Amino acid sequence: MTEARAGMLLVATPALLDPNFADTVVLLLDVDHQGALGVVLNRPSAVSVDDVLEGWGEVVAEPEVLFQGGPVGLQGALAVATLTDAADVPVGFRVIEGRLGLVDLDTPLELLRGGIDQLRIFAGYAGWGADQLDGEIEEGSWYVVPGEPADAFRADSADLWRAVLRRQPGEMAWHSTRPFDPDLN
Repeated sequence: MTEARAGMLLVATPALLDPNFADTVVLLLDVDHQGALGVVLNRPSAVSVDDVLEGWGEVVAEPEVLFQGGPVGLQGALAVATLTDAADVPVGFRVIEGRLGLVDLDTPLELLRGGIDQLRIFAGYAGWGADQLDGEIEEGSWYVVPGEPADAFRADSADLWRAVLRRQPGEMAWHSTRPFDPDLN
């Protein structure tokens, strides 16, 4: 079993029946002894970023909509971004892994321009208490796999679940071919 840590992806298995997470890919942003926090990468909403956060729509990756980051804290937002240059971290940016990190949405946009490549904003997040995520992984609800920075910024995230599984080694890649509704098989 791969260790869950910041920057890794959680890919929902067929055993995960919670409708909040069925067929999702979650980017882990923080994992420690107190729990874990992440955002669902493949749930775009119909809400334009500019409708909620004026000015931010011009800097987010397409589509320029909020993504549903998870069922917790829906009134708040988290911004995930990649740095233009890993050696030059702008004010308001916290590194998660490599060039990937979180942007403080209270930071004036002019301080971030030129310092970040891509940005996506998530309404809400997914959270687990101490040992809760480990238990879900052990029961077979999640595959834990390495993430790539581009995973968080795909223009069409509908096929992200399959794409992430397809690039995994060995038999795990086979899971990418299962139908979303096994009754249709």
